[in-house]
Amino acid sequence: MSSKRKPIRTAMGYSTPDRIVVRGFDLPGELLGHINLGDMAFLEMMGRIPTSQESVLFNALAVTLVEHGLTPSALAARLTYAGAPESIQGAVAAGLGGLGTVFVGTTEGSAKLLQEAIPDPKNPGDLDALAQKIVADWHARKAILPGIGHPLHKPIDPRTPRLFAIAREQGFDGPYIALMERVAAEAARVYGKVLPINATGAIGACCSELGIAWTACRGIGVLARAVGLVGHIMEEMHSPIAREIWTRAEDEARDHALGTHSDS
Repeated sequence: MSSKRKPIRTAMGYSTPDRIVVRGFDLPGELLGHINLGDMAFLEMMGRIPTSQESVLFNALAVTLVEHGLTPSALAARLTYAGAPESIQGAVAAGLGGLGTVFVGTTEGSAKLLQEAIPDPKNPGDLDALAQKIVADWHARKAILPGIGHPLHKPIDPRTPRLFAIAREQGFDGPYIALMERVAAEAARVYGKVLPINATGAIGACCSELGIAWTACRGIGVLARAVGLVGHIMEEMHSPIAREIWTRAEDEARDHALGTHSDS
């Protein structure tokens, strides 16, 4: 039996011989020269051009995640480029493949936590009680709270206060940021150690204030880190380090296997 065909529809865009339309806007006439990359990303994700306040905050979130040094994603991109220099897109894809629940993708986890705790930002409820419940639940499960803590940036992740300041300057000082701050304070009390809100936690809170669904938050990290990975690959073209990393890792592993490596 043949099933009824589902109509194929998209609101993203279309082309004719003389027109290119993106989200209802004429690309050459209304977008080119009038909109920056961050605002274009917002338009694609949200279906509308951001307000000036939304633009400032959204662009700040994206810029935050572009670069963070020789991270696993940057190393993956560089090593892939060393083996396939004819495929810059393959190298970028290799780096993006590592954005998950440990790196960058935790924006999604923190936003999910916040949005599930506060389904309606107009009626957030008792934030202190919510924070206590969240921390108690994660602590009982021996799970790592998304968006809380950082192996390097202690006692403060320097990106977080700046992002929260920008959010407040632009009128996005809402319950999600307030809850994230309370969760961090409660986590520090329960775990007995300093647990700063990291950048992805701050971004998850700010995305929630912007009305961006948690399911889309990782996408901001993907688009931002793609830019950074292109930068790493361009540096690799002119000042390569991937082969050095590869050969040193191989040498050390071989020396250990042969019993000639010293850990001192």
